[in-house]
Amino acid sequence: MNKTGAQHLVDVLAALGADVAFGLPGEHTLPIWEAVAGSGVRLFGVRHEQTAGYAADGYARATGKLGVAVVTTGPGAANTLGAIGEAMASASPVLVIATDIPSTLRRQNIVRGVLSETSDQAALFAPVTKSATTVESPREIAPAIERAARLAREPQSGPVYVGIPADFLSAETERAPESDRTERFAAVDIADLDYARALLSGAERPVIWAGGGAVRAEAGPVIGELAERLAAPVLTTFAARGLLPPTHPCAAPTPVHAPEIGALWDEADVVLGVGTDFDGPMTQNWLMPKPPKLIAVNVDPKDAAKNYQPDVTLVGDARDVVSQLVTGLAPRPGLSDLATRLRSLDTLVRRRMRADEPQAADFLGTLEETLPEGAVVVADMCIAGYWAGGYLRAGAPRRFAYPMGWGTTGFGFPASLGAAAGGPGRVVCVSGDGGFLYACGDLATLAQESLPVTVIIVDDGGYGMLRFDQDRAGVPHRGVDLHTPNFVGLARSFGVHADEVKGFGRAFRRLLGEFVRADEPNVLVVRASLKPPLNTSPRWYRAIGR
Repeated sequence: MNKTGAQHLVDVLAALGADVAFGLPGEHTLPIWEAVAGSGVRLFGVRHEQTAGYAADGYARATGKLGVAVVTTGPGAANTLGAIGEAMASASPVLVIATDIPSTLRRQNIVRGVLSETSDQAALFAPVTKSATTVESPREIAPAIERAARLAREPQSGPVYVGIPADFLSAETERAPESDRTERFAAVDIADLDYARALLSGAERPVIWAGGGAVRAEAGPVIGELAERLAAPVLTTFAARGLLPPTHPCAAPTPVHAPEIGALWDEADVVLGVGTDFDGPMTQNWLMPKPPKLIAVNVDPKDAAKNYQPDVTLVGDARDVVSQLVTGLAPRPGLSDLATRLRSLDTLVRRRMRADEPQAADFLGTLEETLPEGAVVVADMCIAGYWAGGYLRAGAPRRFAYPMGWGTTGFGFPASLGAAAGGPGRVVCVSGDGGFLYACGDLATLAQESLPVTVIIVDDGGYGMLRFDQDRAGVPHRGVDLHTPNFVGLARSFGVHADEVKGFGRAFRRLLGEFVRADEPNVLVVRASLKPPLNTSPRWYRAIGR
């Protein structure tokens, strides 16, 4: 059946279950906006293309579904690059659909000066996507989107770019067929499985280290079962927060940056890494020593071995492989003792945290006590976000999002819009005053769509982490002290309810409780200055001998 290219595109999105997308209209993309009417696909209009990319990422992280960003030609597409780089570094399945200049105006190897023309727009995306392609004919739009969506979700997941010459969207055409393709992992070698089981069975102090790949594979329950059989603590990366419930007897209370938790790694004789690449931020730039024996479960053997060389690598889906490991492993004694030890470590860590920065302890305690059931917390690259990344107890997978893949300041607020669009449930954004200004114009989106987001802006009048770095180096402040707006007045000017408190005391507790239970979006500004936690690089205890 002949339809316009834009109609075929939207049909594919609907068939894929991608019922939410984010974009900013431009002259070239207007046919897509027309095609979504009545299609079942909801296209949220944002105020900056970078927000579209971050929102698609936040949607994907909170829901596990494909996030979709629809942007226009040239500068519109280029504006998404920072957000897509974060999605790539965090293996977030995002599909970027961008228009390109009309095919009738393009001349090979010549930049003619067509409005918004780029010599090779797809090439802009090559370093920050799994694949970047340009559709060559209108009839290829549908199969190109199908392929891209499949690739974005295939392990290891990540963003994919598809460029579409603008004239193809209005052209009426038939839809080219797309061949079915289902890829499966090869069966794990029996000898490798037996060797891994033997290492785990013979370990005196086994540790399980789980990353974002474990979350994407929904491997939490089988990892919890394996941990209980081994009486092994489970350490999680920032991307895997909430993989096990906080009450699980094997769940380590924080990442390894707290010395008390890092000791679990130091004493381990066998470490099982599941869905992780042992990156720099988690291993304090590899100052943590390689364990005596390392077993890796990963969809990509190169990814598994790029930082610490495993003794054996089991290639495949984390849930499937760990399920096979559990089979044949007899329960070991010591689970009760482990649970008691981890509770004791949690007490020590929390005591250290309160002594180190009492305001942070008050902030996190209030946040945990007031969050509604099922709420998602999205943290930005800011000191309050670092505290949340290290110490906030996430109740379940996909309840905490944090841009520690690439480290993109400005992620928090726009990503929270995407997480909220995936609803239902409240989303709480933790942002600094500097990072919030990256996308403050999307307060308009927040108000227009009435998204259930509570934004906490911790305002210390500048880039607090960078100020800490300069103070630590003993140099004057340069570039870090900011003139910031009246954030309450700013939010209210967009029609968003807002209020302000000083510090994280009773007023903060009362207002946050009201805000997270409201029906409408709101902004809570907190005037406070926090010291950064131990999970920030200047305070890594291994780097400074603590």
